[in-house]
Amino acid sequence: MSPAKKNGGDQAADAGGVRSVQRAVEIMSLLGEERPVISIREIVEATGLAKTTVIRLVQTLEQNGLLWAAPNGYLPGPGLWRWAHLARSSWELPPETRKFMRDLGARRRETVNLYMVRDIYRVCVAQQESPQPLRHVVHIGDELPLWAGASSKVLLRDAPEPLLRRVAVASPYGEGHVKRLREWIDEAAHQGWADSHGEREDGLSAVAVPVIGRSGTVVAALSLSGPTVRFPGEIVEQYAADLRQVAKEMSERGFDHPLSPAR
Repeated sequence: MSPAKKNGGDQAADAGGVRSVQRAVEIMSLLGEERPVISIREIVEATGLAKTTVIRLVQTLEQNGLLWAAPNGYLPGPGLWRWAHLARSSWELPPETRKFMRDLGARRRETVNLYMVRDIYRVCVAQQESPQPLRHVVHIGDELPLWAGASSKVLLRDAPEPLLRRVAVASPYGEGHVKRLREWIDEAAHQGWADSHGEREDGLSAVAVPVIGRSGTVVAALSLSGPTVRFPGEIVEQYAADLRQVAKEMSERGFDHPLSPAR
């Protein structure tokens, strides 16, 4: 076999392997709190893959302990426990940071979230849930878009132009949204905090401030969020002042995290 044909064969095999991994991840992503068990038919309908392909992938996932056969379908397998434990220990925030968030939540009685950037998303890495019946709830690990929201406005402060364009393209407004993003980012950088009211979800408001890492760049956004009716102008400014003080203390202690964006 000629080198060219061999290289072509290797590339095709690599591409096939990547597709298989992507498909396996897509299958695992179908599982969640609302759907803890999934059947072959549901996987076929959700992915559009051939039934034979789905069966082959599911069997491989099951053999590696990532899925577990149940009478009514497949549920997360025991092999995930090891990864979950590793992820939890890697993502565990320092005790003083968790205390800052608990105290802030107790003072303001709104949900406290800590977000970090992953590609064109912001990921919730920690939360102190509001004690009030009507509250904003985001689960740890949830990915939210960066094209709107108070946290996005502070997280994108040091973002390069290509990332801003990708965020804008993924938004409902298209690439032209870059201009609005820059305006939000500049305003947040000037005043040291950002707020949002119904930008991503009607009736939801948030106030966010940056958490600065050792390099002097923004590595996280600390926010308070809840129903818009509880976020009038004068309260927003009080929340911003409180958030800035807490974020300052976190930054002074040397905030760092595995998801710190490499820009």
